[in-house]
Amino acid sequence: MKYSAQDVKKLRETTAAGMLDCKKALDEAEGDFDKAVEIIRVKGLKGITKREGRTASNGLVIAKVQDNLGVMLELNCETDFVAKGEHFQALADELLEHLAQAKISEIDAFLASEIKPGRKVQDAVDEANATLGEKIEVRRVAVLDGSPVGIYLHRTSPDLPPQVGVLVQLTKDVLDVGKDIAQHIAAFAPIYVNREAVPADVIENERRVAEETARNEGKPEAALSKIVEGRVTGFVKEVSLIEQAFAKDAKKSVKQILDEAGTAVKAFHRFRVGQ
Repeated sequence: MKYSAQDVKKLRETTAAGMLDCKKALDEAEGDFDKAVEIIRVKGLKGITKREGRTASNGLVIAKVQDNLGVMLELNCETDFVAKGEHFQALADELLEHLAQAKISEIDAFLASEIKPGRKVQDAVDEANATLGEKIEVRRVAVLDGSPVGIYLHRTSPDLPPQVGVLVQLTKDVLDVGKDIAQHIAAFAPIYVNREAVPADVIENERRVAEETARNEGKPEAALSKIVEGRVTGFVKEVSLIEQAFAKDAKKSVKQILDEAGTAVKAFHRFRVGQ
């Protein structure tokens, strides 16, 4: 044998390939580490199509804010082992830097954009797919530009990279308000900034469900309208950021916190891996 257990360990850490695959690659490469990496990569490229139907529900959320620009992306893989690896996280860093330069908020356009001449984002993802031996995909991206952006990244487990990320764009930057609101969004998962942003068809569907539920509960016909509207109002408050009770002070709404600080939320994005 022309390699050691340490070589196998190093190859596994470098490529995130399985133990047996690493041993086979080192056998084939006669102990040449770089050649073994290449063997795993080539075999991985051949297996990309086989992985297309597999589920990439692990991964990370990565984000950064610079001046009045905030960017964030979710990069997925199949196992938390790969998510914790240096290769996977280095790819996330590379893609985030490109996103900050390109400012492309539409996922298909981002994947088709060039990190460098002749090398598209999708090419980089396919290379990682091959090397790591798992399905790797950029699930979504977000770009907020033009005014102050608050950021918050949350680790659901200390040994994993961030699984939840939030960007929130304010009309004016005020102390730590941006971070506080971002933390609130991470915890309470609102969907819209305010009730005006809730689409009419969403409200109408909620009204239909509320009425059907009330009838099934045997509520009196005379009270039906009031009950339905009450439930619809409750739903709208639940999904609207500024109407939620603030995470750090439940006696106040998010709107009150923003008003007191003299700022307002223009937009936000919340990503959670796999959701």
